[in-house]
Amino acid sequence: MSLIRPFAGLRPGPSRAAEVLGPPYDVLSSDEARDRAAGRPYSFLHVSRPEIDLPPDTSPYDPRVYARARDNFKALQRDGILRQDASPCYYLYRLRMGDHTQTGLVAVASVAAYNDHRIRRHEHTRPEKEDDRTRHIEALDAQTGPVFLTYRSREDIDALVAALSRGPAEIEVRADDHVQHQLWPVCAAEPVAALSALFANAGPLYIADGHHRCAAAARVAATRAGQGSGHADWFLAVLFPHRQVQILDYNRVVADLGGLSADDFLARVAQRFEIETSSAAVRPAAAGEFGLYLPGRWQRLRIRAGEVSDDPVERLDVSVLDRCLLAPVLGIEDVRRDPRIDFVGGIRGLEELERRVDSGRAAAAFSLFPTGLDDLMAVADAGQVMPPKSTWFEPKLADGMVSYLL
Repeated sequence: MSLIRPFAGLRPGPSRAAEVLGPPYDVLSSDEARDRAAGRPYSFLHVSRPEIDLPPDTSPYDPRVYARARDNFKALQRDGILRQDASPCYYLYRLRMGDHTQTGLVAVASVAAYNDHRIRRHEHTRPEKEDDRTRHIEALDAQTGPVFLTYRSREDIDALVAALSRGPAEIEVRADDHVQHQLWPVCAAEPVAALSALFANAGPLYIADGHHRCAAAARVAATRAGQGSGHADWFLAVLFPHRQVQILDYNRVVADLGGLSADDFLARVAQRFEIETSSAAVRPAAAGEFGLYLPGRWQRLRIRAGEVSDDPVERLDVSVLDRCLLAPVLGIEDVRRDPRIDFVGGIRGLEELERRVDSGRAAAAFSLFPTGLDDLMAVADAGQVMPPKSTWFEPKLADGMVSYLL
């Protein structure tokens, strides 16, 4: 079975795209989404975060939220803001953030391939988040949040994508965060067939971001198969070559030092790390190196020889920090559930780590070297999972660019 196929996308026209496109549903709080959508009746946030149209104390999991999402989605179609293409197409989607550019293929990917490990995962999912995305898909009878997939780069695919996106984009929007979003529909039979043929031999696909959306799509497909419907056997995705994907650091802050003084804490850390005082903020330059910020001072940590494993999960810097410092020194055994630890995406900069500590909101902060995409693929190939909050991908895909009607 093919990994991907074209589809008749539902999307805004060029003159409406700027009014519609919104950030991914899971990067904003309800209050932030409400502020971003104020005065923008066609913002896709009314579909992806519909609690913003209900009383402020409404739970985002209230049944009324999913009903409002359905109503808002139908209204965008009824008013002609979103229109479906007449025939199955692929779409080329380019994101540009500063000097970084990446161009992906919007397609629908096979749920069967996900179930068979040909589309590979690297994270556990949480049941409540799967439930939320499942209910959203069922309410809309559509998938609106794309799964971010990656594949090992190939020159023949790169060349064809470059050729098909050489002219002016049909949609071009610069979002509030200054990320540029461009879209080229590819609907002619010949290039559609060429792209399908190339990806038939592209090897496995890897979930970079969107594990809950993917798992929810698989649940919907299983439910509908049991009802005799096979119309949900595919899920909305954007595929990027791995050499273009950008992973930023995903840093940690801790609320306290586990009852230790700063000096005792550093003495414990020194048992497994080399420590060097730094006069500037520490952005690790290589794997095995960490920054540690205590009030008013930065330290550079390097893991001592013999502490790094050959296991694809245990050798990750996030695992090294968990195993050699957070658990034995601070008693943080489960980073998924322990309220003493929080996570700060690298897009916020090292200054955010300093602010958290200097304000007293945290006792210490750790900067990490970004997880490599080769490491992600190695973990997924081994059928293993990474620790929570191992990767932070930028730039983010927009919601509302292209949706998939089931």
